[in-house]
Amino acid sequence: MSKDDIKIKKNTKEKNEDLHEGGDYFPLLTAEEEKSMNDEVFPVLLPILPLRNNVLFPGVVIPITVGRESSLKLVREAEKGNRTIGVLTQINAEDELPTEDNMYKVGTIARILRVLHMPDESTTLIIQCNRRFTMEKVVSTEPYMTASTKTIKEKVVSKAKNETYKLTIEAIKKLALQIINDNPNIPNDASMAIETIDSPTFLINFIASNLDALSNKKQAILEESDPLKCARLLFESLNVEAQMVQLRGEIQQKARVDMDKQQREYFLQQQIRTIQDELGDNPQEADTLNMEDRAKLKFWNPKVEKIFSKELDRFQRLNPQSSEYSVQHNYLDLMLDLPWNHFTEDKLDLNRAAKILDRDHFGLEKVKERILEYLAVLKLKGDMKSPILCFYGPPGVGKTSLGKSIAEAIGRNYVRMSLGGVNDESEVRGHRKTYIGAMPGRIIQNLKKAGSANPVFILDEIDKVGKSNHGDPSSALLEVLDPEQNNEFYDNFVETEFDLSRVMFIATANNLSTIPGPLRDRMEIIEVSGYTMEEKIEIGKKHLLPKQLETHGITSKDFSLGKKEIENLIDKYTNESGVRGLDKAIAKLVRNRAKDIAMENKFSKSMSNETVEKVMGPGRDRTKYDNNNVAGVVTGLAWTSVGGDILFIESSITKGKGKLTLTGNLGNVMKESAVIALEFLKAHSD
Repeated sequence: MSKDDIKIKKNTKEKNEDLHEGGDYFPLLTAEEEKSMNDEVFPVLLPILPLRNNVLFPGVVIPITVGRESSLKLVREAEKGNRTIGVLTQINAEDELPTEDNMYKVGTIARILRVLHMPDESTTLIIQCNRRFTMEKVVSTEPYMTASTKTIKEKVVSKAKNETYKLTIEAIKKLALQIINDNPNIPNDASMAIETIDSPTFLINFIASNLDALSNKKQAILEESDPLKCARLLFESLNVEAQMVQLRGEIQQKARVDMDKQQREYFLQQQIRTIQDELGDNPQEADTLNMEDRAKLKFWNPKVEKIFSKELDRFQRLNPQSSEYSVQHNYLDLMLDLPWNHFTEDKLDLNRAAKILDRDHFGLEKVKERILEYLAVLKLKGDMKSPILCFYGPPGVGKTSLGKSIAEAIGRNYVRMSLGGVNDESEVRGHRKTYIGAMPGRIIQNLKKAGSANPVFILDEIDKVGKSNHGDPSSALLEVLDPEQNNEFYDNFVETEFDLSRVMFIATANNLSTIPGPLRDRMEIIEVSGYTMEEKIEIGKKHLLPKQLETHGITSKDFSLGKKEIENLIDKYTNESGVRGLDKAIAKLVRNRAKDIAMENKFSKSMSNETVEKVMGPGRDRTKYDNNNVAGVVTGLAWTSVGGDILFIESSITKGKGKLTLTGNLGNVMKESAVIALEFLKAHSD
């Protein structure tokens, strides 16, 4: 209920609002007056006075302040006549010139008892509310609204529901008295007034009139014609107010000291949260409880736990409508998703690891030996800082896929991060939370994806990291790839250190010359050289062919490729250090066989060299390398990015001063070799 339940409710809103004003107690309605009021006949045509933020109920004497020009004209005209007016509540209280559409249709017929002209030049009316009415049609709007009305006849409770009605009225009276007793701001005289009211209808109207509720809630009570339903609506509203009074009292009792601005905001948020809890609709509270439960399962150190608790308290005080709310929510989610001190157990069976590495990759003995060395030390020592390995070699030799095999061999989670084209430092270190759309760096994001703090982490194409005016990502990687520093890796979004020392970083690169010196110095370079012919044949037979058969839905019964055919395929149709070109060539042959099967053509299971040439087209002819009987032509060796090759060099003598002419697109080394050969001839011409 309101601050002054029987005493007039005082409000300090805008001057033009129609509000309760201060005053003395007004006499309560007797049984005879109630009967007389219900029997009274009122005019059909009534002047309409619109009210803001309040609803009037029959039987109540109440003061209202009027300030609008049209309302003042209505009061002056009513004083001259029978002083009877119709009072309706506005739907939108901000509307200065309310129309028929902006007013509720059900209101109260009232009689002006007295007009008071206040010292502040405002006008206050003391009015007696009589009967409910329905506005049927607006007759005129100038100088004030006049409408035809229909008086609502008050219903009587049926005998079947009479007992329920009496019990509801008793409950309303008891709850109203409880609110008055619990709220120190309401005078005790209010309880005496409620005790003296005998009429159930007037009790409902009196309490509803002084109810501290929104206008639409009070309007719903006024419009309800069924007395029992009306009583239940009032009881529900009183229940909410009783709980609010109780909660307000509890909170005030806990905090008797002066509150600063922050404490006041927290107090209000607590009230809102409590109401939402009672209504069962508080997603912020549900999120907080969920985060607290998840936090109990984390293995973080005291420092991180303190940071999380502080940020969670801050999250609880935030308004869900603020832009900072979602950033804080994302931050707490990340803190809970990161694998703080959560490690998977290493499988330190070296024989098993060797079998897995041999199964997945043919050759690469140097790399396999280094992995087994790492496992051996880890097994003996129990714990060690992970090395930073860098696999360097031409494309297609299996550098990236080695990472998956290593992860499986030692039983760790696997995660891959491609660095090709990354030219922003914040991609590695993250953004600060103050920025819109802030995110953690890709190192932290991938660790979240990995789900453990000791995964095998592939930094793919580290030689292709860019540089721009947004910073140098390769410089940010210096801390990540330094075993002496990465136990305290700092991400701008996380705003605290994360231990990367147990992560096994494996970088891959095609060209070491583009990797900055300090970054290259932090890694152990392991060269993954190209495959020999024999190794390519074995890889094609054991790995590539079964993979392509499975990819294209063909069984080994329908397709086979011998070692000679694979060798022919490598020799004539590929020119590479790795096996990507061989993989594509085998895929083309398998697709051709798939077409034959689908079209039901006749074919032989094994594919001969003639069939390969028919499908692939003419290949390179290398027979000229077998012999060289041409005078003046010598055979030289050349290095290319895809492996070694043979060059034929022909020299011829012409008349002249001895000038050396070189043809072809030769590099500096080749030019130097030719010049040295000429100088040798000059020196030993005799």
